[in-house]
Amino acid sequence: MMFKHNFKKVLSATAFAVALVVAPAANVLAATNDASSTQQSATATSQDQQASQDQAASQSSAANQSSATAASASSSTSTSSATSTSTVKKTTKKAKKTTKKSKKKAVKKVAKKTTKKKATKKAKKTSKKATKKTTKAATVAVTASADQSHATDQQDDAAKKAAEVAAKKAAAAKKKAAAKKKAAAKKKAAKKKAAAKKKAAKKKAAKKKAAAKKKAAKKSAEKAAKYWIAMRESSGYYTARNGSCYGRYQLLISYLGGDLSKKNQERTADRYVYGRYGSWVNAKRFWLAHNWY
Repeated sequence: MMFKHNFKKVLSATAFAVALVVAPAANVLAATNDASSTQQSATATSQDQQASQDQAASQSSAANQSSATAASASSSTSTSSATSTSTVKKTTKKAKKTTKKSKKKAVKKVAKKTTKKKATKKAKKTSKKATKKTTKAATVAVTASADQSHATDQQDDAAKKAAEVAAKKAAAAKKKAAAKKKAAAKKKAAKKKAAAKKKAAKKKAAKKKAAAKKKAAKKSAEKAAKYWIAMRESSGYYTARNGSCYGRYQLLISYLGGDLSKKNQERTADRYVYGRYGSWVNAKRFWLAHNWY
């Protein structure tokens, strides 16, 4: 009975050691993620199954030992008790070693998974940061490009407007210059025309004056020649008579038509001279050549 009681204690200690190994590993693995938790649960289940198998083997061994002990119970109870105690100690020590190894393995595994998870998380974080940075850089580049394009468009519009304004100003200046030139040409033409008109008028006036002067001179010459002939013919008397000739110019009495007045004598003498000689000057020339007219 004492052996059985000790064997039960050994079994309880073994089960407790196994529980100590399985429980922390299950707790640690459950803290990671769902996939590793499932794996750890499977591992825990496997360990439980192994523990059950070990327990069954122990119970079988205990049953065998119990049979052996029942056969030799009368011989050495104290020896069995010492052996049982030594076996419990060995089993406990072995269980502790197994627990430590399991704990170490579990800790290493968890640490490895944690490290891997941290590395993955860090890599993801780094990748996310890099992506974010790249996206930000791309956004900044696109924004800068858009701003530059907008600025270029604004510069092009400003240049186009400036060119249009310059073209308008140039056209206005050209139009103004053309109008000014046209006005100057018109003024010059008007001035030239006025000068030509003035010159023509002056020339005409001079011509007219010359003609008038010539006419006056001719008239004066005519008057002088008429007077010269009158003085040679009758010494200037309207009543002088020489045969059939009568008056200041000694015209035939038949030319006077019975009118012996001064006026008729002047009129008849002019008609006779202009009709025969063209002028009193010509009549004087003829008189000088022939001593009569």
